[in-house]
Amino acid sequence: MAVVETERHGQVLVVRMNRPERLNALNTELRTELAKVWTDFRHSKELEVAIFTGAGRGFCAGEDMKESLEKGKAGGERPKQEDPFMSGALEKPVIAAVNGHAMGGGFMLVERTDLRLAVREALFEVSEAKRWLLGGYNHGHIANVPYPIAMEMALGFRFTAQRFYEIGFLNRLVDAADLMPEALKMAEHLLTLPPASRVNTVHMMRQMRPAPGPDMQKLAAALHEHGAKSDLMESRAAFAEKRKPNFKGWNDPEDRYRLPTLNSVK
Repeated sequence: MAVVETERHGQVLVVRMNRPERLNALNTELRTELAKVWTDFRHSKELEVAIFTGAGRGFCAGEDMKESLEKGKAGGERPKQEDPFMSGALEKPVIAAVNGHAMGGGFMLVERTDLRLAVREALFEVSEAKRWLLGGYNHGHIANVPYPIAMEMALGFRFTAQRFYEIGFLNRLVDAADLMPEALKMAEHLLTLPPASRVNTVHMMRQMRPAPGPDMQKLAAALHEHGAKSDLMESRAAFAEKRKPNFKGWNDPEDRYRLPTLNSVK
């Protein structure tokens, strides 16, 4: 069984993650196959719009914790082949058809799409605060939401599809039976536009999205190292074993008061 299924509707490509027994968690195989599919889509002369969805009851659960524990390394293994969807090199529009939970890395897949539909039952979570030494500080910034909502996202609270629709993260809320028909309607609208207009407009809109500046990225890199690194695997082990984690926090308790600053990391 292929971990990524595709189907064509004229100039529209449906890309479906297909690990339903693992809620489409991102293991090495799935990441590798997605990179191949997105590369083929980018270079296709016939396909112009993609719809990105998942099989089963989840869109994507994010990092495959089981694989991380087996390999003893947090974060999952990136494919050797560049994934143009993840790198930003893909010039063609992608519509997310969120059929269920989008958590952690699954949320980040939705975040990279250009238009977004979701079933009413879907849940969303930026999970870095639960798995790393720094929460998902950048996601609310990229989504251009108010500070308290960005903080709520960064600290790992869950959001319903209704709430994300209300704050403007989602374009449409639909019943499950209407998800793919509505996504295809959106794709068909895009295909009515002059090709250059569609490509140029998507490119321009992407350039206007907020992004953390270089100084903030340096500070984030320092904060990713600030704390007991053993907590990374402990968070994953506790999740897999369905128990409360036993976090250490800092190797030296005084480190909590020695936070890196913008001035110290320049």
